[in-house]
Amino acid sequence: MSVYPHGFSVSIERHGSERVLMTLYARGKLQHQDYQTMVPMLESAIAGMQHPTIDVMMDMRELDGWEIRAAWDDLKLGLKHGRQFNKIAMVGNKSWQETAAKIGSWFIGGEARFFEDKTEALAWLTKTS
Repeated sequence: MSVYPHGFSVSIERHGSERVLMTLYARGKLQHQDYQTMVPMLESAIAGMQHPTIDVMMDMRELDGWEIRAAWDDLKLGLKHGRQFNKIAMVGNKSWQETAAKIGSWFIGGEARFFEDKTEALAWLTKTS
């Protein structure tokens, strides 16, 4: 068992009757139990919405990766709720994180982008077309 902190800090805000803004700060090497905590929070936030739209700001500058089971959990989340994700702004500082963001975008209905600057990521995320 690792003593290094890992997991998500999560903030979920409902905007109107069909939009959710989720802010994630990921740290360390994500584990299965991290998803067991975060996924029910997201599902509770969108419960009762007929056509939820989810926008995500994910700060992964301190993310070291995923354990295999957590990577599987991430894939399952994308497959189950992928069409509900509208925009995902991922902020990181490592080349593998940019690659992970591109791969993750294959599993959502919306758009995912990688940023090195959090201010630029927020501007893109909140911009309406």
